[in-house]
Amino acid sequence: MSLKHLKYPLNNGNYLPAVGFGTWLIKGDEKTLKVMDMALEAGYRLFDTAAMYGNEDEIGKALKKLLPKHNLSRNDVFITTKLYPSDQGEKAFEAIKTSLKKLDCDYIDLYLIHWPGTYGVSSRSKENAILRDISWQQMVRAVNLGLIKNIGVSNYTVNHLKELLSNNHGIKPVVNQVEWHPFCHQKNLYDFCKKENIQLQAYQSLGGEGNGDLLGNKVIKGIANKLGKNPGQILLRWSVQQNVAVIPKSQTRDRIISNMELDFTIPDDLMNTLSTMKQNKYDWDPETIL
Repeated sequence: MSLKHLKYPLNNGNYLPAVGFGTWLIKGDEKTLKVMDMALEAGYRLFDTAAMYGNEDEIGKALKKLLPKHNLSRNDVFITTKLYPSDQGEKAFEAIKTSLKKLDCDYIDLYLIHWPGTYGVSSRSKENAILRDISWQQMVRAVNLGLIKNIGVSNYTVNHLKELLSNNHGIKPVVNQVEWHPFCHQKNLYDFCKKENIQLQAYQSLGGEGNGDLLGNKVIKGIANKLGKNPGQILLRWSVQQNVAVIPKSQTRDRIISNMELDFTIPDDLMNTLSTMKQNKYDWDPETIL
């Protein structure tokens, strides 16, 4: 099966595309329209945004214009957005409605708690757990009202997941989106999510904006040369080959296309090489949040 069509099943009968399109730092109507046009043409059907990214309205406007151009309807694309960390708690429901309005659509395919903490609350405060629980209750309410199809989390540790699963108000999380690449991956989190049927989705698969550590790594480049691929394809395939979904971002046509061309296999010995490299986390660390 082509990666363009590979989807991972979620708990409720919906499916998550294995390869989606990240939109962090893509802003402005003209730029967003151009980039998403290229992404749709390349075969991307999942678009990942967040209230924090400040581009939900641009994405909504772009989809309104582009879906008819590509002979697609709203049901053909999968939209993910996320709760701003300052909106944890009772504000979550209004935040969901705001995202719906900005995206100009009737429902969100996947809504995530972006971060287990809350801006303005100490990372070691027990209030974080209370606010997370209230946020989840509001998200369940939105699912029951048909505003959201699937709910999940981002940057959750095993402890955060255990807490949520112990009192999920009737709906389990279907996705945990985390930093995941050869320099940053946790076997205990992978095993726990697999056991609980929570789909892992990777962000920062290529190292993040302006960070060339992964793409320029000699070992990764050597594996890419050996397999006739580019380093970005190796990094993305490494995740997908473990059934971890990816959401790479690019603003150039060639890279947008090549990031989708993952229909190859990395041999086991090279997978092991990639999986045993030095560990170096680049983004925020949820382990600090109580």
